[in-house]
Amino acid sequence: MDRTITIAQPKDADIVYEITQTTVRTVYPRYYPAGAVEFFSAHHSMDRIVSDIENGFVYLLFVDGSPVGTVTISENHINRLFVLPECQRQGLGKALMDFAEEKIFENCDSIELDASLPAKKIYLKRGYVDEEYHIIEADGGDHLCYDVMRKTRENP
Repeated sequence: MDRTITIAQPKDADIVYEITQTTVRTVYPRYYPAGAVEFFSAHHSMDRIVSDIENGFVYLLFVDGSPVGTVTISENHINRLFVLPECQRQGLGKALMDFAEEKIFENCDSIELDASLPAKKIYLKRGYVDEEYHIIEADGGDHLCYDVMRKTRENP
């Protein structure tokens, strides 16, 4: 299995959007109410993805030439880390996290991310600690709950 991570180009916006939306709409309904899933979907809009690509923040993971995952890195913040549902549990999310952490630690002493419920356990195992807890009111009276987590060089 050949794995390659490359910086996304403007022509890749549709691919990043598809990976993101497919993952949100497949995995998140198992953890969040409908209003929260819609919030996530809207939050990861095409406009935001295009803007992040134009700023050089977005990376794509290819396996044997096919795009299967994405991560966005902005300063010391990891965002929009998604692996297609059918490709999960193969170490691909770990590969994206390793890449993102290495890239951030080149210039920063800490990493911050917003942890979704499905990913929080993974981040705890990687040495991230809770910093803040947030609740956002979503459509239909639903709520979106997430943690801001941080990892430092000293807490690998």
